[in-house]
Amino acid sequence: QAQLVESGGGFVQAGASLRLSCVTSGRAFISAYRAWCRQSLMNYRVCVAAIGTTTGTDYDGTFAKGRFTISRDDNKSATYLDMNNLKPEDTAVYYCAARLGHSLNRLDGIWTDWGQGTQVTVSS
Repeated sequence: QAQLVESGGGFVQAGASLRLSCVTSGRAFISAYRAWCRQSLMNYRVCVAAIGTTTGTDYDGTFAKGRFTISRDDNKSATYLDMNNLKPEDTAVYYCAARLGHSLNRLDGIWTDWGQGTQVTVSS
């Protein structure tokens, strides 16, 4: 069982940048897959970026890959999401997730451990 704690959210203007951080504890999840997922007020929770055990990544679309970058530092048990050129439609609660299973597309799978989330609000 993993414990995940997110930080770095905030209230920003469109076009700004943010770095979200997730610190993970639990030895079983040191090399687990990681993801950043988000949920807006009216939408279901969807994952926008995932990273594997060898830093290979997958994104939910070209828009996310162009503006968002997921990375990890296992020496610090940390996962990051760098978000650039933020848009109002990016407003959501962002969650860090982890799982032990592997998949060809890292976004395909059941994420079993979740943080409490951090709020990102982007104004026009």
